[in-house]
Amino acid sequence: MKRLRSIIVLLVVVIGIAVIGYQGWRYVDGVRDSGQLGGSVVVPATYTPVIREAAERCPLVPPRVLAAQIAAESSWNPEAVSPAGAQGIAQFMPSTWKQYGIDGDGDGVADVWNPIDAIHSAAKMNCVNRRLVRTVDGRLLENVLAAYNAGHGAVRRHNGIPPYPETERYVKRVLTWSRTLTFEEPATPRPQVSPTR
Repeated sequence: MKRLRSIIVLLVVVIGIAVIGYQGWRYVDGVRDSGQLGGSVVVPATYTPVIREAAERCPLVPPRVLAAQIAAESSWNPEAVSPAGAQGIAQFMPSTWKQYGIDGDGDGVADVWNPIDAIHSAAKMNCVNRRLVRTVDGRLLENVLAAYNAGHGAVRRHNGIPPYPETERYVKRVLTWSRTLTFEEPATPRPQVSPTR
């Protein structure tokens, strides 16, 4: 009987530690996702002029929000590949890229691995999503970001941000980061390329 009591006490302690650890992890994960942990987002100097130029394609999504969106998508890694198969700095699925990828740098090729093309394509995609979710309830900018993450169909089906934890965190993260991010300025300005529209 004494041994059984000891085992039960030990199990209660182990379960308690596990629950506390899990809750602590969820708290840290939530704080990280809100942008409160690990400092602010910094837009690398290489991408500052690209973000500013691309954001002109979709005035609803200003440069700060587009930059936070790209940071949330890939942490500025132009070679990023997600477990689901999304590619490049703006994390386009291959089928979406085929439909919406554009030549942002004017070299005659729309390449998902080219950060300039991908960032301009993300800005274009935001405008496409703006048109597709404009009649949905809620804030248009939030719905556009949710559409980029979950697809415009999901936003329309749910008449707003879909109740997917990943999408809810994504929208919150992008908007939070957009308020605190800083742009590194390039040493020499990038020559202006007239984007194809």
